[in-house]
Amino acid sequence: MSRLLPLIFRNLTFLFGIGFLAPLIAQILERTVSSLAGTPWPLAIGLLVGGGWGAVAQKTGRWV
Repeated sequence: MSRLLPLIFRNLTFLFGIGFLAPLIAQILERTVSSLAGTPWPLAIGLLVGGGWGAVAQKTGRWV
């Protein structure tokens, strides 16, 4: 457990991108593009964008 917490805290920005931004982007896509509702593509796009953005934030140290 003492090794797991530092690992989580080191990768918190990436986890935020995957855990919060990806579902948020998927919901926005489902609400705005009604033809995508019910398909797995909004979540895949959300994971790509949210995970990518989180990875860049993890690497550079800033979100913008």
